[in-house]
Amino acid sequence: MKTNKPSKDAIRIAKYMNNWLEQYVPFIMNYSACTVKGYKITLSLYLVFLEEEKKITPTTLLFSHFSHKYIEEWLKWMKEKRKCSPTSCNIRLAAMKTFLKYVGSRDITYLYLSQEAAIIPKQKTVRKKVSGISKNAVKALMKMPNTKTKTGRRDLALLVLMYGTAARLDEVLSMTVGQLNLEIAKPYATIIGKGSKMRTLYLLPKAVAHIRAYLVEFHKDSDGRCILFYSRNKGKDVKLSQPAIDKQLKKYAKEANKICTDVPLNLHAHQLRHAKASHWLEDGMNILQISFLLGHATVHTTMQYLDVTTEQESKALATLEDEKERKMPKKWKGKENSLIALCGLS
Repeated sequence: MKTNKPSKDAIRIAKYMNNWLEQYVPFIMNYSACTVKGYKITLSLYLVFLEEEKKITPTTLLFSHFSHKYIEEWLKWMKEKRKCSPTSCNIRLAAMKTFLKYVGSRDITYLYLSQEAAIIPKQKTVRKKVSGISKNAVKALMKMPNTKTKTGRRDLALLVLMYGTAARLDEVLSMTVGQLNLEIAKPYATIIGKGSKMRTLYLLPKAVAHIRAYLVEFHKDSDGRCILFYSRNKGKDVKLSQPAIDKQLKKYAKEANKICTDVPLNLHAHQLRHAKASHWLEDGMNILQISFLLGHATVHTTMQYLDVTTEQESKALATLEDEKERKMPKKWKGKENSLIALCGLS
């Protein structure tokens, strides 16, 4: 008699996926909600591939369907049928490797899956350099928000803080009022970055003035737990969305470009971060200091990020050695596929 019950492997795979996404990644690994979302998309895409291309169902799903043979075909499917870029494919592959490593750590029987996936090579990519923005372009952009309106005053405070700290957009949007320390001799913001790593970023007087004015208007009765830049529709516990900020940036960029052609029309938040880092470098700041302020894991990342000269790289590496010595002693979305539903990814 034919049964529609999921296979034993399917039930275990679903449990591993759920535990990995709901418990291990956010709480044990302490990764951000954005990373969890990316991992979820990766697994969902893989299940769509298995169901649509391999005709795998909950009754036939096995751990062997996560072998290198299937993963390599999945990468080809994403590239050829979904038109994913090599960079996107590499991001998905890295996520799948991380998941299979988790599975192998929970049951040695499936350790071979992680070992097989580990040797699948990345696709060749061309590194995209972030477009530089001049100091004049930044000044022009800062003049665009209409400070006669409440939204304009909020946007100006946000732009000032983003550029002044060179923090990532999500880091700024996730900030609470309590992360600002303005009533001291050297005002600063505490930024919580990737992996919940904290760093201190000092604020210049002009930036402090704008932010203070913003706090008086938007957070007169708020406590330190309130989101700094919150959604006016959803309240002080909900941060502004990145798409909303991206829309505003492009609107301001379009206007600023009329008075300064250095302002890119397709401006995005990351370019402000890159601009500030570049301007720090132009002003003579040490690469190591910039690396710390950006929250990069290594100084090598910063050197690639800023495309520094050979001379600057040599100086940075020499300083790094001294430091070491001193420190020594979406298309699938909405589809009600049975595999996705089984694994709780719908």
